[in-house]
Amino acid sequence: MRRYWISWSALLLLLTSCGGNKTNNTGETVFSDTIVTNDTDSVVSMVEEMTDTPMPKAADELFDDFFFNFAVNKNLQMERIAFPLPSKNGETINKITKKEWKMDYFFTRQGYYTLLFDNESQMEVVKDTAINHAVVEKIYFNTKSIIQYVFNRRNGAWMLTAIHTVPISTSNNASFLEFYQRFATDAEFQMESLGKTVEFVGPDPDDDFNMMEGIITRDTWEAFAPQLPVKMIYNIIYGQPRKESTTKMFVLRGIANGLELEMKFRKVQGCWKLTKLTT
Repeated sequence: MRRYWISWSALLLLLTSCGGNKTNNTGETVFSDTIVTNDTDSVVSMVEEMTDTPMPKAADELFDDFFFNFAVNKNLQMERIAFPLPSKNGETINKITKKEWKMDYFFTRQGYYTLLFDNESQMEVVKDTAINHAVVEKIYFNTKSIIQYVFNRRNGAWMLTAIHTVPISTSNNASFLEFYQRFATDAEFQMESLGKTVEFVGPDPDDDFNMMEGIITRDTWEAFAPQLPVKMIYNIIYGQPRKESTTKMFVLRGIANGLELEMKFRKVQGCWKLTKLTT
């Protein structure tokens, strides 16, 4: 793996595959919730194909395997919800009946999803078959709220057991989420939030079978800046939530196209800074 400062020649080649934020006629950066993928039709076809396909028993071993099936298979989704389902918002608790429930495809039809981890090693938790509790979060920045879908494994089978709606301010990720919203929508703030150096790991434009490492400088950041969702993001908490740490991994993954983006942030003197970008 080669390591060097990113040159403009390499930069231009990388742009054809990485993509960046768009610029309007006034020169202002435009951020969007539409992450460009070339396989949207593939995702829709895959969802339609799996709608009535029985889930393999082994899929209950890993939450990710179960949840993907849960999100695309209507029959399975109805079977794996503990009706009447408690839905709590503040002090108000409603019970959702089976008749009232509407199929929720979660992130499958948008073609990508996002995750938050405290560090690289914590990302391995997705492979832990011993986990019996998980929470899927829909994080809405416009309402500053989070809808949490609580899953528990009962007798070896994952079940949706409750829905909680909570303020972002009560989340263990509150500090980072407040920062992320501004980072994703304010180009000037984004530039100010770069670390002294930003490590880069990505495909080598000269070798399809190799990756390269380098350092992104502030004068090249605009070209590398990824397109980030700004209205709503997803997160999955595997096991019990932890207190917020001073590092955070923001991960964006495509469902059918192999897209993978990782951004590592570190809290420095009370401020979050981007320190590494991996594509």
